[in-house]
This record gives sequence, C-alpha cells and structure tokens, in this order.
Amino acid sequence: MTELGAVEKAAAERPTLLVTLTGTDRPGLTSAVLSTLATRGLDVIDAEQVVLRGRLVLGVLLTAPHDHKNLKEELKALADILDVDISVKKGVGDNEPRRKGRSQVTIIGHPLSATGLAAIAGRIADTGANIDRISRMARYPVTAMEIAVSGVEPEALRTVLAQEGVRQGLDIAVQDGGLYRRAKRLIVMDVDSTLIQGEVIEMLAAHAGRLDEVAAVTEQAMRGELDFAESLTHRVAALEGLPVSALDQVYDAIELAPGARTLVRTLKRLGYQFAIVSGGFSQITDKLAAELGIDYAKANELEIADGKLTGRVVGEIVDRPGKATALRQFAERSRTPLTQTVAIGDGANDLDMLAAAGLGVAFNAKPVVRAAADTHLSVPYLDTILYLLGITREEVETADDEFPA
Repeated sequence: MTELGAVEKAAAERPTLLVTLTGTDRPGLTSAVLSTLATRGLDVIDAEQVVLRGRLVLGVLLTAPHDHKNLKEELKALADILDVDISVKKGVGDNEPRRKGRSQVTIIGHPLSATGLAAIAGRIADTGANIDRISRMARYPVTAMEIAVSGVEPEALRTVLAQEGVRQGLDIAVQDGGLYRRAKRLIVMDVDSTLIQGEVIEMLAAHAGRLDEVAAVTEQAMRGELDFAESLTHRVAALEGLPVSALDQVYDAIELAPGARTLVRTLKRLGYQFAIVSGGFSQITDKLAAELGIDYAKANELEIADGKLTGRVVGEIVDRPGKATALRQFAERSRTPLTQTVAIGDGANDLDMLAAAGLGVAFNAKPVVRAAADTHLSVPYLDTILYLLGITREEVETADDEFPA
C-alpha cells in the first residue's frame, strides 16, 4: 500500500463525532457551540450551515474525543441554555467522497412548485445518481435552485431531466460539475429577440409599409424553413428607398430584453468579455455595443446611397455558418478557449454558434433550437444566464449596492 493509501485508510477508520444543531437563528449560536467544542482540543473535519426562514441547521464533523459521553452531556446543557436542539452521534470516517459523474443541475421556475421539484428529484434518483447539495440561486422574479449531483455522467442526466422539465414546465440546465464550469469567460449573444425585444428588420419594414410581408419571411427563416441568406436578401429588398433617418428612429425605439443590462454589467465586473453577432445590421449593433460596453460586434451592413437604403447589403452575409465563424474569431481575439465560451440565441441561424460554444443556451427559442441547444430558458429575463454560471441574485444585488451603475 502506498503512503497516500495508508493515510486514506487511516482516515476512513478514524473515530469521528457529528454534532448537529437546529433552532431559531440568532447571533452567537454557532460561536457558542464551537467554543464548547474548542475546550476539548478537537479537530474540525467538515462543517456546513444553512438558514431557512430564520431556522438554523448547523452540522460539524470532528475527531472524536475519548470522553464523548461527557461532551454530549455538556452540549445538552448548552442546548437548554440556548433553547435549541443539539444531537451528537459517534461514527467513523469522513463524508463519503462524491462519486464520479458530477453535475450541476440548475432548475428555474416561474413559479417553482413542490410537485415540479419532486419530479426532478425523482428522475435524478431513477438514474441512480445522488443529490449532494441543494442551494437557492434566486427567489425573484424567478425561483432558481442549483443541485449538485454525482453518480451519473452529465449527458445521461441531461436527457432525462430535459424531458421531465418539459412535462413540469421548468427550465433545466445540466452542466459538468468540474472546475471548468466556473471558467466561462466569453459571452456571445444574438441580438434580435435575444439581447433586444423584437426584430430590427421588422421595425424598419414597418417604416417602409412592408411589415406583414417581411415578418412572414422572418418567421420562416427563424424556424429554419428558409435559407437565411436568401430570406435576408428578400427582406432587405423591401427596404429600398427608406430614408436613413429611419435607422435612428428604430434604434431609439429598441427595448432591451429584461435583465440585459444586469447580465452585461455583472459579468463585466467579473472580467468577462462580451460579443454580439447578428443577422441584423451593423448600423444598429455597433451603437448597441458602444452603449452597453460590449467588446466585439459583427453584423450585416446595409448599403446606403444618397441618404436612403438601396435594398442591398454590403459584403458577405452573416448567416448561420457566419455566426459560428464569428464566435471562433471572437474567442481567438479574446484568447478564450471555445470550451470557455457561452453562446445565446433564439433562431435556427444560431444553431451552429450554439453548437460551437462551450455552453449553448436557447433563449425563448424556436422548437428546433430548444431541441438542439445544451439548455434552454423560457422566461423573459436574460439575466437568468447568471444562475447557469453559479452567480446568485443576492450576489448581484450586493455588487449593485456597493458599486452603483
């Protein structure tokens, strides 16, 4: 047996003591229990504490003293003084190590019902996996929970939970629970119906009096029923003769997706880089990038002559393959491995980009996109992306309080 193996064997056979406290939370409870334990010269092996609606649960795993019965009586007396419940249980070894196949499961509900959460927990159990920890990521405007799971590979778990999520009306994301989940450093977003509400080309078409015609073609393209480049050429032709001033009017009318500013602001504070890539138009996206502090932008360029749109685009069209190419270019420029990128989109022309990224998120997407993406979000709040990255609503609010925008 190796020296390390001998150490692990000795640790597994070491007598240990589990002390658990439950009671109404107030300052000083944890300190009082730990101070009592400190008088015995014990070593802390593990500890965890949680507070739910003012109710404290504290667990401390320690090396076991020789006179644990006396310690048990001492803690019982302390419990009476503090008006809490304290249990002491002797055993051997540390916590069981988490099994291979680690996943982080994010559940988002609006609301999150007990029935829904029970169903997800049941499907996790059906796979033979174990729930190691549950924590809340957000309580409003959605309820988001993160569950640490071990024992089944993420891909197998993703398939089962995606199906159950659809049945329960919940958004479910299953990610590898390893270190690299926290390493996502570049966010690449679609623009129309993702970063912003609505479609810019339809807003322009409304100014040209061609909205119904253009909207019908847009819908077909987003469902993947039409070649995007062909559909764009047809739709842009409908804008011929539109005054260039319409671009400014459309930009002024744009509404960002709820939570868009929060998403960008929070992740920029953490050193993330942002890019937008659009089958729309650079005359709009460049201004959005400047306004929001986005690092990179790529879109089609509308041709303008004599103060009017010509009904054509300049240069190569940014289509489905072009978006994936742009993501790779942004990753190279920012020196970010593709595994550390997140792509967000809603239409069929986003599919290659979502597939190329380390994490592809379908945001209020068409069915074909929802089926293909790593995960999907059906709530209208773009900042729910933060919960997939392990960032809680409380952390966002605290940062905003400390560093007002």
